[in-house]
Formats: sequence, C-alpha cells, structure tokens
Amino acid sequence: MVEMGESSASAKPSDEIWAKLVQSDSRYLNVEIRSDEGEICSEISATSSDKHSWCKISRNSDLCSATMENKSSNTILVDGAEVGNGDTAVIKDGSEIIPGPDREGFFSYKFQIMSSPETSQTLLKICVDVDHAKCSICLNIWHDVVTVAPCLHNFCNGCFSEWLRRSQEKRSTVLCPQCRAVVQFVGKNHFLRTIAEDMVRADSSLRRSHDEVALLDTYASVRSNLVIGSAKKSRKRANTSTTMVDQSDGSDHHCPQCVTAVGGFRCNNNTDHLQCQACGGMMPSRNGLSVPQYCLGCDRPFCGPYWNALGVTRSSSYPVCSRDTLKPISEYTISAIPLLVHEKNPHEQKITESCIRQMGRTLQDVISEWIVKLNNKEIDTTRMTLNHADMMTAGTLVCSDCYQKLVSFLLYWFRISIPNHLLPPEASAREDCWYGYACRTQHRNEDHARKLNHVCRPTRGSHF
Repeated sequence: MVEMGESSASAKPSDEIWAKLVQSDSRYLNVEIRSDEGEICSEISATSSDKHSWCKISRNSDLCSATMENKSSNTILVDGAEVGNGDTAVIKDGSEIIPGPDREGFFSYKFQIMSSPETSQTLLKICVDVDHAKCSICLNIWHDVVTVAPCLHNFCNGCFSEWLRRSQEKRSTVLCPQCRAVVQFVGKNHFLRTIAEDMVRADSSLRRSHDEVALLDTYASVRSNLVIGSAKKSRKRANTSTTMVDQSDGSDHHCPQCVTAVGGFRCNNNTDHLQCQACGGMMPSRNGLSVPQYCLGCDRPFCGPYWNALGVTRSSSYPVCSRDTLKPISEYTISAIPLLVHEKNPHEQKITESCIRQMGRTLQDVISEWIVKLNNKEIDTTRMTLNHADMMTAGTLVCSDCYQKLVSFLLYWFRISIPNHLLPPEASAREDCWYGYACRTQHRNEDHARKLNHVCRPTRGSHF
C-alpha cells in the first residue's frame, strides 16, 4: 500500500479536513485537504508509486464548491470535460477528477466535501414564497412579525398593534384581521422575523423606506406574549352558561387588579395581560408607566417591580415575584465567571480568571470598570447579544439572564484590551483561530479549543 497523498498549503493550514480526494481503488489512501488553497501532490497512476504535483484546489467562498487549476503537463478530466494546463474548473461535492487525458492508466478521484457546521449552515436553505411572508394588513413583507393564536396567522407588530388598539375601542372581542377568528393570545415570532429579514436582504426591492419602518415601530406595542382581554371574558361566559357563579374571590381573574382597584387602577374586560417569566403570575399590560414591566435586554415581562411598587404581595391566589428579578445593571454583584463567557470555552475562561487574579483585582472590579465604559459609550455594542443594545446604561433594568450575557460581552472586551505580554505564558504564544469567537470546533475539539486563541474577531466564515 502506498502512502497517503498530500496537499501542500500556500496558506495558513487548518486543523480541520474540509475536503478529500477519494480514490476509486480502495487499496490506496485518500488525499486529505486542509488548506483553503493548496497544491495536490499524490500518485496519479497505478504503474508508478511516484507522487506528482498535478493540480491546485482552492476553496470557494460559498463553502460548497472549489476551483481546480491544472498544474501538470497532462490534460485533466473533470466530470468528463477536459481541463488543459493552466486552465481551471469548478468542482463540487461528487465531481470525478482523473489526473490524465483518459481513464486508462490513471487513477480516478472523487471530490468529497466534508460536513462541518459552516458548510451545513450554508447548505441548509428554507424556501418561502414571498406572498406567504406578507402581512395581510399592509400587504408588505412582515416587519417585526407577531403571531396570533389560536389561528396562528402572522402580521407586522405595528400593523397588528394598531388593529388591536382600534378593536378594543370598538368591540368586546379582538378578531384576527385575516380569518376573523377570536384572538386570545399574541406574541413575537423570532423565527419568522429572521426569515423575513433574510428575504429583505436577498431582494432589496422588498425593503421598505426608513420612514415607513420608523412609523411602524411607533405603533408596535407587542413586546412579549400578551393574553388578550377578550380571551378572559369568553371563559367567564363559559362558566356562567348554565348557572351563575360567585366570582367575588377572584378565582377566575388573571391578577389582583382584576378583583379590585389597586393604585387607582382596575382591569376591565378588555385589559391585556402579561405573564411573568419568573413566577408565572399575571399583571395588566400598561404602557407609559414609570414602573418597568419588561427587561430591556430580552423584552420579557417580569412582575416584581410592578407589584412591589403597588405594595402587592404574594398570596395563595396570585404569585408575585421578588423586585430583584428585574433591577438596574449597577445593582448586580458577581463573584464567578458565568458559563456563557467566551462562548462557554473553559480554557479561555481560565485565562481571563488568571489575568484578573494576576492584576490583583476581583471580577466585580473589572465588570464595574467596564460598565462605566459602557455608560460612557466607549464600547462598540454591535456584538452585544441583547435587545436595545444602544440603550444600555448602568441604570438599565435587566433580568439575571441578560446580566450574565452582558458580563460575557464585557469580559470579551476586557480580554482583547489586555496586551499579549501580560497574558499567561501558555496563552500569549497561541495563534488566533481563523473563526475567532464564532468557531464551532472549540466546542467539540478539546485540543483545538486549548491551543488556539478564540477571544478574537473572525477572519473567515459568515461572521467575518
């Protein structure tokens, strides 16, 4: 058996094999391709064990194909077509390559692209008819799409919010604008929002004007899942269809303000309600309050600040969570690096922890310092995985989950601000991974996660 063929790299080599040239003769080993661009040196004929440099293969940007250049004096056959010296041909997964002018006397190779998160993401496509991604109110592509239940029709947030407001002014129930079914719930649909944004990026003719988008956003009132007031009333009618039921104990009501006025407000049949993400309890959806009802980082509702501001405490009938479930960023304390930091890479977390310790500081000191920088707009918030990133300040109220995401973001900036010579010796000598913080290999390859630096910006891939 002869030795495996080689791919000589003209670019920085990668640890991952992204493609192979698979021999049709199983007695011979395959040629593994690691570099994005490199010459192939391998056996070309069964009559000789000599290796020849016969072509150069360059990975294309779509990650699903490559360009082969003939570097030999022979004509090369690619899927039956002749490729002369110096000429190129696009090869795809499954392409047959023969390093000679005919099949007789020459090996046959099959080009095979290896599966990876990057190629899988590129190959996975969702086909959606544009007409099926339009709001039936404005007849345009969804913007900030919401889904109503139980009929599951979809609309722009601004369009449906205005429909909801007008319906509640005129009717006892809210009907779906598309099928006229009674709407009981409405919530944001993040999956469809991503699809709609991808469609607009792919076809600029579908894009609305900035003024139109800004106007829609001013109408939008759905920030989290809403229980529509008419849903509550329909259940009451069901309960009273056969006999009158005494509801003075509030057992069929959503919240304490459905039973009695608290702080000068009492719910009516049209009052929409929010379900707290911490305790599962309900509170009326009220816009324009000085007391926050949502986390600004994730737009999820939390009832703690609202009920505590009104002096309402937990009872056997109505759960009420702590005020601390939603509090200003500056009021949080932290003593250990969260699991989310550095994309859950424990090697990078240990390096950051070591740096903080060598500086004679605590994690709380570092986070407090970088919150000040955030407050002073000294940090680029593009990569922050929180909603309304440009509005984040030390006084912004967020939930504990969003605070941990913020800590992860701030520790990234802290790490890249450290000069290389101040890093631990085992970390300062490492090269940057091409895919940086977006690298998926670091999660499944321990050696790769350890020996390359992943606290850096990507220079390859879709995040570049």
